[in-house]
Amino acid sequence: MRKLLPLVILITCLTGSIYAQQDAMFTNYVFNALNYNPAYAGSKDHMAIGALHRTQWWGINGAPSTQSVFMHTPLKNDRVGIGFNLFNDAIGPTNNLGVNVSYAYRIPIGENGARLSIGIQGGIENFRSDWDELILDDSGDGTFLNSPNLLLPNFGGGIYYYSKYFYAGLSVPHLVENSLRASEDNINTALSARQYRHYYFAMGTAIPLNGDDLIFKPSILVKNVGLDSKLRKDEQYQNIAAPTEFDIDLSLLFYETFWVGASFRSALEAFGSDPSSSYDSVDVWAQYMLNSGLRIGAGYDFTVSGLSRVASGSFEIMLGYEFDYEENKTVTPRYF
Repeated sequence: MRKLLPLVILITCLTGSIYAQQDAMFTNYVFNALNYNPAYAGSKDHMAIGALHRTQWWGINGAPSTQSVFMHTPLKNDRVGIGFNLFNDAIGPTNNLGVNVSYAYRIPIGENGARLSIGIQGGIENFRSDWDELILDDSGDGTFLNSPNLLLPNFGGGIYYYSKYFYAGLSVPHLVENSLRASEDNINTALSARQYRHYYFAMGTAIPLNGDDLIFKPSILVKNVGLDSKLRKDEQYQNIAAPTEFDIDLSLLFYETFWVGASFRSALEAFGSDPSSSYDSVDVWAQYMLNSGLRIGAGYDFTVSGLSRVASGSFEIMLGYEFDYEENKTVTPRYF
């Protein structure tokens, strides 16, 4: 079963009978928000950099492996923030390497430090695959004759409202639905692999339980594919979507230094008559923030889907640094 995973993933990408989200997922999404919303750029009010690695379904050959490196900062014009995000996502015989540059314009709202940020991003991705890694029953199947190696431009946008104790955001990081078929393919099929728009909604709050020494922070991230599927020009693609996925996270921040949380990932739609078929994982994570601005974090996902019979969990490690951390911690600490 483990050796078949690349083929299962490939079938998922190339047919319309199995639907799945394409964008990489992160348990530590609160610390990697620039990955899905360009309006997050500059929201820390100082420069922040970080790197994150995720290994999904550890121990399975060909399971997803994702890396992300990011940086964002406000400019001298305090209303402008810029960001940079480099990512690499490998799944079975496919690999997607890309870079995005973000621009955010932040509008002050009221006198409590709240802002509405409007962001855009542009980038380029290199999507490639190597069908020679697969063992096919039909070696003459034309679908696998040419391995794609494509440079794909893309654009995205988002809005992000935030204050000291609350945030909410809506974003579409990739607006262009690029074809993933090799340029030399001349096969006439009803469907072919392509990228699809992903919609993200995020919201969270920080509730002081003992002043700023103990903060309770619930948050939610909702991901949707196919919200606008009926608007696609090609009718054969209008019924392609994926279950709407959500992450519910509950965490505690102690003395603005140690952060520990737990989350549950599932989907709104079940497969068949079994409601538990939508369950994905139960996750735990922790992060330690040094006074110097250095952040160290890790997370682990306990798989609760049917994959738990053949797969171990998933894990993430994270390293970050926030410049001028002490000054901003005193003036207006950012909990998001």
